Order: sequence, then structure tokens, then C-alpha cells
Amino acid sequence: MSSTKDATPPSNLQALLPPHWREEIVRWIKEDMPKWDVGGLVVGEEDHHAMLLGKSEGVLAGLPFATHVFEYLSCTVEWLQPEGHYITADEAASKAPVAKVSGPTRNLLMAERTALNILSRASGVASAAHKAMSLAREHGWAGRVAGTRKTTPGFGIVEKYALLVGGADTHRMDLSNMVMLKDNHIWSTGSITDSVARARFACGFSTKIEVECTSEQDAREACEAGADVIMLDNYSGDQLNQVASRIKAKWPHVIIEASGGITLETMPSFFGPAVDIISQGALTNGYDTLDFSLKVPKPAAFAARSRAESDVAPKRQRK
Repeated sequence: MSSTKDATPPSNLQALLPPHWREEIVRWIKEDMPKWDVGGLVVGEEDHHAMLLGKSEGVLAGLPFATHVFEYLSCTVEWLQPEGHYITADEAASKAPVAKVSGPTRNLLMAERTALNILSRASGVASAAHKAMSLAREHGWAGRVAGTRKTTPGFGIVEKYALLVGGADTHRMDLSNMVMLKDNHIWSTGSITDSVARARFACGFSTKIEVECTSEQDAREACEAGADVIMLDNYSGDQLNQVASRIKAKWPHVIIEASGGITLETMPSFFGPAVDIISQGALTNGYDTLDFSLKVPKPAAFAARSRAESDVAPKRQRK
């Protein structure tokens, strides 16, 4: 990698999404309400509004998906913060609004949990990605941190999307996106060379082939066979940088990826001029979630009662 300058993420990331993404949203809504909603009967269908509050520090992500939840249920959303906005600790402490949602009260509450589940998880992935990329740039490393295919079944499209919002690389999207030959592939065919040859026959010139390597000998064989990407797996940072430097010196065009249990704490030891990618399964597998809530305005009568109860409570304690 020749430059530490990152491309500015486009503002219309939604344009990446396939036509069927909205079908996933509808499926999640149906899963949450397979029959009827007694709470909806209680509140009725009078128009109301609610504020969507950000209560955790981190990157706001998943807006297109949450928006469609509300719109599918006949609500409108006015986002007060853009996707990618960093919710500061002060904003989180004050429960700063990130959106205003309007529509029938029943529908607002019907949409609430599905929308919040999406936002909390997407924002968790984006925050983890942002943290990893920020660490890389603080150390002056010019490579990219990438997620993996360790995504939640049925939710991977949101998690991969959130990686981009957080500034990280998505890595391969699925089995059709890039060829990755791991140990099971190599052991099944008998050699790295044969595995790469078979893969190249099928994928042609337009698809990259990556080979997982646990030794320098394997990495050299993969390069000789025509692999585009070499994954150096389960090395220590110092060992990996030494092997990567030797491989890069002979095959400068080959992309070198470091992988295997790399955490934020250990990642700096893998930063090196010959390492192009550091992949972390934890970005989409074990990430923390951000806390959001949806609140309709509290009526004046409830607010007054709360104040009266707080005034009485200390007197009761003194008795």
C-alpha cells in the first residue's frame, strides 16, 4: 500500500444494495408479529411522533434498513444525524435524538424493536470497524482492516454494509465473490498448485484467488501457482512481517493478508509495509452493540406526577 489517505465513503451507500434487500426487512417484521398485536390495540392508530435516541458512544449506521422498517409500516423518518455520525460520550449521556419518527401510534410501536435491533447491531459493527481503522492510522499503517464471512445468517447484508460505514473493508461478500482456498480445499486436492489451477480454470481472469498459508513454503508455492492474495494465518506479528517482506520482495504484485485471532490489542504488531490487509472476524462476530431507544413524548400529567413523587420520596425516607 503506497498511501495512508483513505477514500471518502460515498454518501449514497444504499445504492450498493441488491433489489431484494427490502424483502429481508419485511421478513423480519413478519417474524416479530406473526399474528396480532395486543399492545397495538391498546394505543390505537391516532397519529403521533417519537424521538429515536442514541444512548451509546459510537458510529451511527444502518439507516436505510431502519428507514424501511418505519416506511413499510406507514411511518416517516426525519434523520437528525447522518449515517456515519459519531455519537460522542456527551451525546450518549444526554440521550441525544438522532431521528424523529411520525405515524400512527400503533405502527410506531410495531416498528420499534425491529428498527432498533437493526440500528444497534449495524452501529456496533460500524463502531468496531471505525476503532480498528483509527488504530491503524494512528500507527501510520497504510493497509486496510477487513471483516470476514463470519456474519450472522440472514443479517450479513447489514453487517457487511456497516463495515463500509465504519471505514473498513468488507473482504469477500460470499462464496461467489472471491475464491478462497483454505486448508480443507488444499488437503482435499492434495496440493496448493493443483487447487489454484482448478480454481483458475473456473473463475478465469476476472476473479482473484486467495490461498491460506501456514508456512513460508506454502506461500511461495501459492505465488508460483498464480495466487493473487496470500493469507498468512496464525503467525505472530514479528514472524509474519518477516515472511511478508520476503514474499513481497519477490512477488510485489501479490496482496498479503494477516489473519488468525488478531485483536485490537495485538493488531499493532502486525502493522508493516509488506502487509496489505489485516482481517478480523470479530468485526462481525462478537461485536458490541449500541443502545438506542424510541420514546413518545411523556404527557404533562405524567411529568407532573413524577415530580410530585420525587418530592415526596425524601420525606418518606426521613420517617
